[in-house]
Amino acid sequence: MNSFSSAWSELAEAVAESASEPGVHELGYQSWTEDNLCVESFHEETRYFTSRWDALCPYVDVSPDMLRMARKPFIVYALPPEGPYGVPINDKYGLVDVAAPGFWVDARRERKFRELDKMFRGFEVTEMVIPGREVTAQYIFEIGEVHFASYDIHDREIEGFVDYVRDLDVVVIKVTAPNGDVVLHDVSMVLPQRNQVYGSFCQWNPDYRNRSPGIYACLLAARWTAKNNYRYYNLGPVGDYGYKSLFVTDFEPIYGLALADPDHALALDETSPLHTDFKRSEWNQIYRNPLARSAT
Repeated sequence: MNSFSSAWSELAEAVAESASEPGVHELGYQSWTEDNLCVESFHEETRYFTSRWDALCPYVDVSPDMLRMARKPFIVYALPPEGPYGVPINDKYGLVDVAAPGFWVDARRERKFRELDKMFRGFEVTEMVIPGREVTAQYIFEIGEVHFASYDIHDREIEGFVDYVRDLDVVVIKVTAPNGDVVLHDVSMVLPQRNQVYGSFCQWNPDYRNRSPGIYACLLAARWTAKNNYRYYNLGPVGDYGYKSLFVTDFEPIYGLALADPDHALALDETSPLHTDFKRSEWNQIYRNPLARSAT
């Protein structure tokens, strides 16, 4: 296990070299201040912190400056796979290669897709592409309120989503029943540099549970991805969502980073995310390659 004090010293050295300015910080698609960076999370009654992009955004960039200012214990998930930070965690992204030969004609998928189309015959499907700069936290909350409450998604994480998509397009798919009921809202972001559409969240009406609206939303999003000439639809983490296996063609490792004092209650609880998502030896490991820092 890497020591918390050595990780802190390493961050201090890197921050001193970067000479960052106070106030608003920017990195990739993200911006933050010291006040809005962190979101409280809880394991049982033990508090720790994640970033404001944690719940709804993929490929979260970090910097030594960000890591040093973050409140601890601090866990970051979904670091860019091509970046220098973090280690593989015990989950993966499920990618749908919508251009793969045979994807749409696979017998099992084709049968299930026909069943879904039949169950939703007569329902209205609308697709909207919204420039991210026009998306507001209020709008996202309105179409995802029940989902956010069910999964303990904080208002700050909704604000983090709005921050992340400022320079991206957001795809909103809505399904409406013949009687006017809203059956689902599915929200994705377009990541052109990755040739990918990322599924951020889906809120569906439990009155239509027997029609499998969550699976239907995945189908609609995958079709939108193919129709608009992107290669992959990213289903997000798939470890706890067995139904996504119908679509997955490829897996992509998810990288994470955990900064915690080994004497903190979170570290002492073997059911906590520090234990379920990371190896003990990986706590406080900032760089994917331990030699990376010394080589820079």
